[in-house]
Amino acid sequence: MPQTRVAVVGSANMDLVGTATALPRPGETVLGTDFVMLPGGKGANQAVAAVRAGASCVFLGAIGSDAFGVTLRARITAAGVDTAHLRVAYGPSGVALIMVGGAGENAILVTPGANEAFTGLTEDELAAVREADVLVAQLEVPVETVTEAALAARSAGTRVVLNAAPARSLPAELLAATDLLVVNEPEAQALTGRGRDEPAALLDLVPRAVLTLGGDGAWYVDRDRAPMHVPAVPVDVVDSTAAGDAFTAALAVAWGEGRDLADAVRWASAAGAACVRRLGASVALPHRAEIDALFARG
Repeated sequence: MPQTRVAVVGSANMDLVGTATALPRPGETVLGTDFVMLPGGKGANQAVAAVRAGASCVFLGAIGSDAFGVTLRARITAAGVDTAHLRVAYGPSGVALIMVGGAGENAILVTPGANEAFTGLTEDELAAVREADVLVAQLEVPVETVTEAALAARSAGTRVVLNAAPARSLPAELLAATDLLVVNEPEAQALTGRGRDEPAALLDLVPRAVLTLGGDGAWYVDRDRAPMHVPAVPVDVVDSTAAGDAFTAALAVAWGEGRDLADAVRWASAAGAACVRRLGASVALPHRAEIDALFARG
């Protein structure tokens, strides 16, 4: 089977992760239990996850000129991602402050830093998009950049997978260039005004979509077939931070390999389940063998 070529357009952040038995309420201070500092950002996470799932991947994004930027580049490159086009913007890198509670739930504050400077794709960057089998993008970089990449992908026959996170309004030309939309329930609510009970509402925007529901599984909807619910693979949850990134990347890899999308969603669900078993986004992102093992179990 030929290796899927994935291009990821998105963010790179340094994740500062603290754990506690319970998340603090507004105005409350709680004592934490652990702290780790790890590379993250939805773009970088999905690039690393794509490589671990079996694809080759080029990452297009921006890091800062600070020490975090040096570490981010080194760690993303060490994971096997092609970072030849990764830009350096003068100033701070993106940072995510992540609190993880005892049940694996999280609260995240992201300061974009260099990610906001990732605008105006170069010809080399656009060529990297056109040469890929699948483009994966999110919304932690300017939406104009995502739209430019999606239109370049569409012109070359590259499939476009858009993880519309964090929730925001989307330009019509971006939706028109999207082949597969991946959202969670709050993001679906923001886009359609409807939640888990009406996943087919997403088909008013795109030809096919996946609505992820955490422990309640996922819905796959397609204009050419009946809606399909995929149950979650039961696992012990430690940290759900990057589960959506593992899911989206695995879905793109499986689709690029030629799997039927219904089967690809099941495999992606196994990837998301494998991810939540460990603390820290970039550490937890699963390798292909882990995904296959949980997929076979399900």
